[in-house]
Amino acid sequence: MNHTLPAAASQRPTADLGHMAPRFSKGSALAVLVCWLLVVFDGYDLIVYGTVQSSLISETGWGLTKATAGTIGSMAFLGMMIGAIFAGRMADSWGRRKTILGCAIAFSVFTVLCALAPNAAVFGALRLLAGIGLGGLVPSANALVAELVPAKWRSTIATLMMSGVPIGGSIAALVGIPMIPAFGWQSMFLVAVVALVIVVPLGLRYLPETLVSTGSVSKDFKEPAGFGSLLRAPYLGVSMLFALATIATLFAWYGLGTWLPNLMQLAGYNLGSALTFALALNLGAVAGSVITAWAGTRFGPIPTAIAAAAVAAVGLSVLLAGPPVTVVYVALVLAGVGTHGTQCLIIAAVASHYPDHLRGTALGWALGTGRIGAVVAPQVGGLLLAAGLGVNSNFLAFAGAAAIAAVLLAAVGLKIKTKISQGASNV
Repeated sequence: MNHTLPAAASQRPTADLGHMAPRFSKGSALAVLVCWLLVVFDGYDLIVYGTVQSSLISETGWGLTKATAGTIGSMAFLGMMIGAIFAGRMADSWGRRKTILGCAIAFSVFTVLCALAPNAAVFGALRLLAGIGLGGLVPSANALVAELVPAKWRSTIATLMMSGVPIGGSIAALVGIPMIPAFGWQSMFLVAVVALVIVVPLGLRYLPETLVSTGSVSKDFKEPAGFGSLLRAPYLGVSMLFALATIATLFAWYGLGTWLPNLMQLAGYNLGSALTFALALNLGAVAGSVITAWAGTRFGPIPTAIAAAAVAAVGLSVLLAGPPVTVVYVALVLAGVGTHGTQCLIIAAVASHYPDHLRGTALGWALGTGRIGAVVAPQVGGLLLAAGLGVNSNFLAFAGAAAIAAVLLAAVGLKIKTKISQGASNV
């Protein structure tokens, strides 16, 4: 079935969609809710490997070391990078609905199969395949949601949408505390059945299709959809800065998500306590989603993102001093607010600064290239520990990445301000 807008609507640039839907209808709200539920599973997958990592090393007999465990942790993020880059483009070309549902089915099936993996190689391959589905889901879902809400609410809704990531991570940490000792690490991956049997059918019912770009250019467009348009004037500079800022942000966020439970165990805490630290990180990220949604609307996504990245850097730096437990919790909450809040705001900024026919591609570009940071972070964390540099080496690396993100986002703000002052539009 060809899910396209009527011919009259297709003659307008898709930027008009926000004005065509001045109210947030019940159907749009249900579609946003389904997308949010799917994003929750992205967050669950972020933390689930961290919750089972110690078990994989000590209980499976796969011969994993900290370094090889870091490599396996990187496989899902490598898949996410592949999925994000190509699914954003596919969503612009084939339609959001098909891409979202295809990605959701893929990550659900391959995550469930992880529970049946007979060895480390198969487990890593399944994590890679699940990651492709997960990576494609977020930019596609955000592109769809941006088209379902009025333009003035895009930044706020995009930020709140990403609250699903830390909520999913919090669920993983909470579920892991009783489930891993009682049912083993495999049970943590079987949770993905919920997405397959409940959320995907809801998507089939409630997700609409939006305008599908055929690669042609209407009279209102100055450039076709595609990566080529992002990587030339007037978008090149901002596109590269968004990508680099996302790499730094995701290095800090996914590095923490992968290694935090293990780091806290190495620091002398038991598994239950280590998982409560992961819970604190993710609850901070949930709070960050709400706080940055308000602040991003009030002060703009870029200035707020700079502040959020700085907060993350400060929070992680505090951990280097080996503070009391209460201060550790506060620092991790701040790290969650800052790292995840920064990423939410980058997504909001991208959704706001690119035209509709490039939005999915731009989100895929930023999140896809940004996954380089997610791929590298687990590996770097493992190598630092394997080299005997201790727990603080990880916290220092993640704090440094957050500080770099703040600097890069300041450069984005300056570049956009310069373009506006020169009279450029659609930056």
